[in-house]
Amino acid sequence: MIEPILKVRGLAKNFGGLVAVDNVSLDVKVGELRAIIGPNGAGKTTLINLLSGDLSPSAGSILLRGREVALLAPERRARLGLGRSYQKVNIFPPFTALENCRLAAQSREPHPFNWLRDAMSYEGILANARQALAAVGLTDRSGALAATLGHGEQRQLGIAMSLATDPQVLLLDEPLAGMGPEEPLNMVALISELNAKHAILLVEHDMDAVFRLAQVLTVMVNGRILASGTPEEIRANAQVQSAYLGSAEETL
Repeated sequence: MIEPILKVRGLAKNFGGLVAVDNVSLDVKVGELRAIIGPNGAGKTTLINLLSGDLSPSAGSILLRGREVALLAPERRARLGLGRSYQKVNIFPPFTALENCRLAAQSREPHPFNWLRDAMSYEGILANARQALAAVGLTDRSGALAATLGHGEQRQLGIAMSLATDPQVLLLDEPLAGMGPEEPLNMVALISELNAKHAILLVEHDMDAVFRLAQVLTVMVNGRILASGTPEEIRANAQVQSAYLGSAEETL
């Protein structure tokens, strides 16, 4: 049995009297994509923010490769192998695609660089950046300004920036958001390829993509986990159909 690389136990987040995430426990394994689905306001993005360090938990444990990281800053978690993408494209528009990935790769370095030396002269960093662009199919666009890339390409670049930090776990928050009719097919293929070498936790509203990609589905409602299981088990779950998916005839 594959040991989970990311273990979450009893995770909770309160905003005053509002409980946004309530006693969530789950495991994420390399090669087994877990998708989090649920209605708006279910707590999905709050959960991702807790795992990445963008929010501090009110209670609970987050173990990354056996190490407790619940109180670590985002950059510390990134250096331990946790990468993420955001709902909104989070790139540097005035810089080229390669420079975006170079900055991400540079963040892994434990020591400051020599500010008198050309940043593009660090061959190891550049190699990581180019490898990340190749992984998402943007090698031919490496010299293009990020602002000139199409929306789908910008989302690919966001994932490439995460890959440049050499993560073992990828947290993907709605990577298909805002895409046109053809673009989701490329993103689904990319995520499927990445899943072979990475543990992936995916939040996504595109149910066609979710059911094509996920080996395990977790359904959240009102901050709590309603059900977890294989796609077939979730399709057949009467509680899930009632709370989120609708009837099997209408939705699936």
